Amino acid sequence: MLITPGKLSRKIIGTLIVFFLIALGAIGMTLAISWQLEGVAAAINDAGSERMRSYRIGHLMARVSEDKRHSQQASALLAAEIKLFDKVLTDLQNGDPQRPMAPPRNDEVQQQLLAVEATWRLSVRPLVVSFLAAEETERAGLGDRYDAELDGFVSRINQLVLVMEHNYASNTNLLRTAQATLIVLAVFGTAMLIRFFLQLVIQPVQILHSGMRRMTSNDLSVRLPVNSNDELGGLAIGFNQMAEHLQTVYSTLEERVEAKTRTLAERNQELGMLYEVTALLSEPAPIESLCDIFLQSIKRALGADGGAVRLYSPETEVLYLISHDGLSPDFLEREAAMNCADCLCGDLVLGGVPVAFDTVNPPKGMKLFTCVREGFATATAFNIVYDKQRLGVFNLYFNQKHELAEPEMQLLETLGQHLGVAIENQRLKSREKELAVSEERNLLAQELHDSIAQGLAFLNIQVQLLQDSLRKGRVEEAMQTAGQLREGVQESYDDVRELLVHFRTRVHQSDLDTAIRSALAKFEGQTTISTEFERVGEGAPLQPTDEIQVMHIVQESLSPRRAR
Repeated sequence: MLITPGKLSRKIIGTLIVFFLIALGAIGMTLAISWQLEGVAAAINDAGSERMRSYRIGHLMARVSEDKRHSQQASALLAAEIKLFDKVLTDLQNGDPQRPMAPPRNDEVQQQLLAVEATWRLSVRPLVVSFLAAEETERAGLGDRYDAELDGFVSRINQLVLVMEHNYASNTNLLRTAQATLIVLAVFGTAMLIRFFLQLVIQPVQILHSGMRRMTSNDLSVRLPVNSNDELGGLAIGFNQMAEHLQTVYSTLEERVEAKTRTLAERNQELGMLYEVTALLSEPAPIESLCDIFLQSIKRALGADGGAVRLYSPETEVLYLISHDGLSPDFLEREAAMNCADCLCGDLVLGGVPVAFDTVNPPKGMKLFTCVREGFATATAFNIVYDKQRLGVFNLYFNQKHELAEPEMQLLETLGQHLGVAIENQRLKSREKELAVSEERNLLAQELHDSIAQGLAFLNIQVQLLQDSLRKGRVEEAMQTAGQLREGVQESYDDVRELLVHFRTRVHQSDLDTAIRSALAKFEGQTTISTEFERVGEGAPLQPTDEIQVMHIVQESLSPRRAR
């Protein structure tokens, strides 16, 4: 359902504007009527003053005729009254906004006003003007004529006033009707606004509140009726969608908890397998044993039916089968040594990515198809890596179709890295042992060169001298040379014994001080020369190679070379 944004607000604002305009119009109408009544009241007052003024004109005309002394003053007052009468008639005709004063603008009032004005202009005013201009003898007759016209003229003015009063009363009734209508409109409008807000706002909010209260009471089946397409209708739709989502989530909560529990169990299993394999690989063992342990662990953890570990030889570019399980003799014969270009495992070592595939649809790099003939349904191949250096490949085989998830693939890659570290550590230990043996041989050769080789060279010279003496028949010289030969042989024998003692001392003595004291005691026993060992200061133990060099220096100093 499409929700028009702001529709409810437009309804509320539109309704308030309509009621405002109606109220404004009614108030404006009452103001106009009251202003008109004020003007009409002023017009009625002025029209009534014209009656008094007509009588005052007649009175002033009588004074002028009777009182000779004040006739001039009375004439001036009479002229002023005429002007004032004219002005009032003009104001009644045109109105005066400053007072304010305005006669009713209906036809009847206008007719009566025109009749009064015509009588004044044509009959009454000319008599008064003629009276002011006439001689004293003529004024009496003009005054009588004015008196004859006065009653009819005042009657016309009275009629005008009555018409105005009737109009004033009508406007007053109209004002009261407008005010009563305004009151009714206010009451009716208030009732309509209450009903409007009750239907559009209050009731939907109450329904929404009731739905929220039911939802907080775990009643997720609650749904709100959508009775409008405004904002509150949108809230109802959103509430229903939220309730449906919560109901769906709640209904599948157990399944999701079970799935999460299963995922955590799988993670724990993966971590357990990683810990187990890492712990096994940390134990010192030959490379073949490490590969066997590794293969048995991952094969048992993943339920594989067969597996193999192959190590790569960069010199020959051949993969050698180091460890295997669950494979037939034919399989072992075919892939005991496999060139990298022969099958998928070699491609993996040369830069490929780990794979897990069904043998029914093998990858393009597969050429030997040994695992297919073996009857496996799923085969895998993962790198054995150390420091970005690919050391080999390990495989897992499954009799049934087995899909490896992405976390399992990552775990097997990580295990391949751990195996690579273990293999490289064993190789480093082997190289270290080889280096130690080589250093031992070099040291032995150096010792032999410094002792036995020199003695043998001396004996060789003495033998040559003995042969020369015997050939020349010099018996005494030959006997002397034989004695020197005997001494040289004894010296070489002593050097050999001393060399063997030195090596035993180096091998069996782990403390440098003890080894030195032992060498001094042996020297005293052989030479009856008293020796003394003194150690100055304390320090950290020397490295084994440094201790060997110190022992050699001591032994060399205790074995001075005899003069030849």
